[in-house]
Amino acid sequence: MTRGLPAAWSALFGAPFLALGAYVFAFQSQYPLVANQPTAPPLAGVPLALFGLFVVALGVYVQFASTPDEPTMRDNEFVVDDRDPAQRSALLQTFLSVPFLAAGLDLLYFTDYPLVYPTLALAVGLYLFSTGIHRYWRNTLTTYVVTNRRILQEYRFISLSRTEVPLEKVRAVEERQSVVDTLFGLGNVHVRAGASGNLSVTVRSVYDSAEFADEIRDEIDHTINGADRADDRFDGAFVESTPVDPASDDSVLDAEGSVEPLSTTDVDAAFPDAEPWSDGGTVEPISAGDDAADGSGEATHDGPL
Repeated sequence: MTRGLPAAWSALFGAPFLALGAYVFAFQSQYPLVANQPTAPPLAGVPLALFGLFVVALGVYVQFASTPDEPTMRDNEFVVDDRDPAQRSALLQTFLSVPFLAAGLDLLYFTDYPLVYPTLALAVGLYLFSTGIHRYWRNTLTTYVVTNRRILQEYRFISLSRTEVPLEKVRAVEERQSVVDTLFGLGNVHVRAGASGNLSVTVRSVYDSAEFADEIRDEIDHTINGADRADDRFDGAFVESTPVDPASDDSVLDAEGSVEPLSTTDVDAAFPDAEPWSDGGTVEPISAGDDAADGSGEATHDGPL
């Protein structure tokens, strides 16, 4: 089942059209709203009633329609973030149609103004209502997914429609906010691939759109730069060693790069917790000849340790 309450909202918005259509078709001549009111042809109530019935029925379908399936992940692919469009701006647009529809009916039945005025008011109201309720239904059935390889937009009405943009092909990430979206803290993120922009995904009406856009940019950087996310934890773990200066008195290398013997003072300084040596000897380097003379392949040492 889908998210939200599309069946309830559709019934709320569609019922007035259904009731008005039934009134115009069957009851306006018998029960006039005002005396001597103009009457519309009874057949005019049929499309109004059918429109209201369509809104209610489609809302019920959207309520019980299955949401898009989760995308199949490829090798080493994982979901970074997923978002569903918010519904507040769509519902606000639908509610804004109510004053225009009410004004159109008032001008039609309760005033003597020319028919052009109620017609214009009804046209604006129907436009706001139709686009608002359609946007609400579409948002209900839409999901946006960002993985470490691609950006997907999934929409399921009767069949599934999926648009995806590989991260390595993204050329622009744009953030957009309308006046209405700004009031509700919403925003849009437009992801365009290629110079022509024919392949694109527009993430509409999501909360924290700037944060969502930054996540997309971070994933693009990882993809383009070839960075492995698992290596991030090792950042700064390796410290660049200081090169040994052969001319230094403290160096253990001579000028030709050979190993000089270590004194007990050097060993005690390197291993302060070790047991003291039994005498004042030094550790002599083991040469290749010593290994060959031993014959066992193991290094030997004659001095005390």
